[in-house]
Amino acid sequence: MEPVIHTHDLTRYYGSTVGVEGLTLEIQPGEIFGFLGPNGAGKTTTIRLLLDLIRPTRGESFLFGCPSSDPLIRSRIGYLPGELSLDGRMTGGQTLTFLAALRGDRSDTGAVRATLCQRLGLNDGDLKRKVREYSRGMKQKLGLVSALQHRPRLLILDEPTTGLDPLVREVVFQLMAEVRDQGVTVFHSSHVLSEVDRTCDRVGVLREGRLVSLMTMDEARRSSSRHMVVVFKGAPPLEELQSIGADVETTDGSRVVVRVTGELGPLLSLLAENPVEHFSFPEPNLEEAFTTFYSDGQGDE
Repeated sequence: MEPVIHTHDLTRYYGSTVGVEGLTLEIQPGEIFGFLGPNGAGKTTTIRLLLDLIRPTRGESFLFGCPSSDPLIRSRIGYLPGELSLDGRMTGGQTLTFLAALRGDRSDTGAVRATLCQRLGLNDGDLKRKVREYSRGMKQKLGLVSALQHRPRLLILDEPTTGLDPLVREVVFQLMAEVRDQGVTVFHSSHVLSEVDRTCDRVGVLREGRLVSLMTMDEARRSSSRHMVVVFKGAPPLEELQSIGADVETTDGSRVVVRVTGELGPLLSLLAENPVEHFSFPEPNLEEAFTTFYSDGQGDE
């Protein structure tokens, strides 16, 4: 299967500053790919290279098997930039109509647009107002409708939930899942760990312009240290736990939370020798994996 996004040694320097360097990546059809990293890691530079908004210092990128500079692929892409700039003199409705026409208006664009506006909470009154009167959240909704209204096959979202309230964020997550089920590829760039954890199939971690890790979400969670929650029938054996090197994070009566980073054998042996009510391993989240990854310097070459 031909990847929707393919890059090889994609590199962009700004003078002596690294924007992105040596990025080699493949993203498949129907995949939600999380592009994760702190601000300034090179996420937006990568997106601009993919969209041919800037040119690489070296390397190449392909979308749908075509060079990213090919104008014929533009109508197949939906894009929400991280810094959305709109003409404040136009109404919301005029903006959506204008942007749809630039991409090649489809016969069903109007119906799709109406459904998206309804789900994201943009009513007819909102669409008749000038964009300069919009709040940050309303502009973000408009940008999302614009990115989705022409039914793109590749959706590139740069921090898509910025400025949105929790209910609207839920709608965005639903829309991402729905288009993925229709075979659309979603490139989700974010530094909001919980969102990537929730929405993505795979994640690439970018640090200082370099891709330092590429993994599935399950692999990302397993790469973090785990927590074991143990409830003892009596007083917890804290000294014994410490003697085997267990990292006791919190205690609450007979309940103990232990961070597990190495072999489980010594800890399990200790638990077998003490009366235990029950124990569990809560599902690790991506934030723990990400924090562990950066603090330990994993992925450095």
